[in-house]
Amino acid sequence: MRARQPDDRGTVVREGVAIAYEVFGDAPRTILLMPTWSIIPSLTWKALVPSLARHFRVVTFDGRGSGGSDRPVGSAAYDDEEYVADARAVLARVRRGREPDPVLVVGLSCGVAWSLALALEAPEEVAGVVAISPALGLVPGIAARERHAFLDEPTDAVEEPTGWRTFNRHHWLHGDYDAFLRFFFAQMVSEPHSTKQIEDCVAWGHEIGPERLVDTELARTVCRSPGFARRVVQTDVPVLVIHGDDDRVRPYAEGVALAEATGGSLLTIAGGGHAPHAREPVVVGRAIREFAGRLWPETAERRTWTRGRRRPRRALYLTSPIGLGHVRRDLAIADALRKHHPDLQIDWLTQEPATAVLARAGEHVHPASAFLASECAHVEDEAAEHDLHAFQAIRRMDEILVANFGVFDDLVREEPYDLVIGDEAWDVDHYLHENPELKRFAFAWLTDFVGWIPMADGGPEEAALTADYNAEMLEQRARFGRVRDRSVFVGNPADVVDEPFGPGLPRIREWTEENFAFSGYVTGFDPLGEADRVAVRRSLGLGPDDLLCVVTVGGSGVGEALLHRLLDAVPLIRRAEPRMTFLVVTGPRIDPRTLPRRRGVRLRGFVPDLHRTLGAADVALVQGGLTTCMELTAQRVPFVYVPLRHHFEQNVHVPHRLAQYGAGHRLTYEEARDPDALASALLAVTGRTPDTRPVETDGADRAAALLADLL
Repeated sequence: MRARQPDDRGTVVREGVAIAYEVFGDAPRTILLMPTWSIIPSLTWKALVPSLARHFRVVTFDGRGSGGSDRPVGSAAYDDEEYVADARAVLARVRRGREPDPVLVVGLSCGVAWSLALALEAPEEVAGVVAISPALGLVPGIAARERHAFLDEPTDAVEEPTGWRTFNRHHWLHGDYDAFLRFFFAQMVSEPHSTKQIEDCVAWGHEIGPERLVDTELARTVCRSPGFARRVVQTDVPVLVIHGDDDRVRPYAEGVALAEATGGSLLTIAGGGHAPHAREPVVVGRAIREFAGRLWPETAERRTWTRGRRRPRRALYLTSPIGLGHVRRDLAIADALRKHHPDLQIDWLTQEPATAVLARAGEHVHPASAFLASECAHVEDEAAEHDLHAFQAIRRMDEILVANFGVFDDLVREEPYDLVIGDEAWDVDHYLHENPELKRFAFAWLTDFVGWIPMADGGPEEAALTADYNAEMLEQRARFGRVRDRSVFVGNPADVVDEPFGPGLPRIREWTEENFAFSGYVTGFDPLGEADRVAVRRSLGLGPDDLLCVVTVGGSGVGEALLHRLLDAVPLIRRAEPRMTFLVVTGPRIDPRTLPRRRGVRLRGFVPDLHRTLGAADVALVQGGLTTCMELTAQRVPFVYVPLRHHFEQNVHVPHRLAQYGAGHRLTYEEARDPDALASALLAVTGRTPDTRPVETDGADRAAALLADLL
């Protein structure tokens, strides 16, 4: 799912070729993100668009041959002049009804040439140019690449071409095109742990196909007019060059030469490759905004600085919206933290449905929360029938994570905080480690699991990906331990799985014990006493002999399939046990009216203080989310849990923890699809008080004590 949808989109047709464009935001000043080589579409800018669009009007368009634009045949259709003319046509279209103010043009690789040509041809339309990893031919190319010509005829060699030998039109058309894409994009995004960026680019490369890609390269290799590069650098607009000094597609010297030729500024990305906009979006996005502030002083930041001793004690609490249990435990920790510091002001940065819970609790949800891209909507978009590949869903949430970090970064630049508490705030933790200079506050990280775990049917590829993600985290922590002032595991050492992070990597439990403090589990409530249990049951109209089954599937819409399976089994259960009634809690994102009605079943979208209702149940049916399972464990209510398929946390981490307490009966979704099996599982545990280990009740106080000295 995209982090931000366009506010306007359309096509402009020029000489029979339709060019697809999108517009984000409606600020007075405009940034045009130019297309690059048509091997990738304008989605290559996805990590920059949301943050830039909060401050500027951002226009993107798919270069001819890519994305939603037409794919004309023949190299002449991909001449440099065509891309420049397309840009002018798009600008003319999106300017309708607006003052024709000049725009800031941002180009990548060969798109830099078109950006400079646009500025030279129409200087009144361009306020400045940001040139990222320019590919102009100002200096000799990469030696390994230059040894192999694009037009070379294949030899009689038997072996398949490798490396830069695959950058050849005959290989694209008649050889292993996918092998070329994988090689080329590994060179383009050469930084370690760039599997997602490479994966995106390979998929985009298949969209254009080899025939049209040959046309685009012929236009640059054969048809480009002599002296083109020397001509376009004569532009007289301000230029910012951004170039990585480990660029393996075009040499870093090219960026240096362009800055010298134009009198422009140069931002060197030390250790960076050819795609810093994708691999280092925070640095590149901030550089573009700062450059825009110099071009348009009215867009520059305006801030108030308050003397330190006049500042109130403030904390910013980031709570995960995926699973409402995070909110309850975080509220409990916040309340306990206020006992240490009664003057503490806590702001919350989060999303629906967590914001609604916090508002009901009287907490202050920061207005910047409205700018966050929805993680819950993304999760629902990723889900199938009781199936959520959690690891891949997080990987594919990269666009959302960097967008939300941008919201956070803007907020903490504008307002001073003494402490930031991130409860599984993956975006903030990751990008602070990638950009440690941005940390200007104490930072505490809370989590209830450690380590990405591959699913068995993912095979070696998934095992390699999870190991790579784990290795990146281990390297971040080893190099920048100072980023987290406190790492708190919400649980005990034995609750951590004793599995390796991956081949050649430490074991998860051993590493966690060395790098985390342990708070014990945090439920956020005291278990119901008998009097309260009777009162809750009475409020539900239940007598002493009635049986209550509570069914809940969390705060997202992923659990709807399980609700249908339960409703299919209700008649069987009630025939075997007529005293059984059901309270089915659909949560905030599933409309109870969309579910079928069954005798003996009450459907509710929202139940205040759901933990109290769970504590009054005789049995429960839930997904495999940790929070709800532990709430039932703490109140010694028997329950059946059905983990989401391919959800590594619910299938590995949660069962391991529940085993420590001796709680819960696990049922696979395949088993739960059989009404008889689901009915039998629920009836087998109904009314049986589990012999579970007590869940600690002081977890919130222990967690708060670990945080208090950071304020």
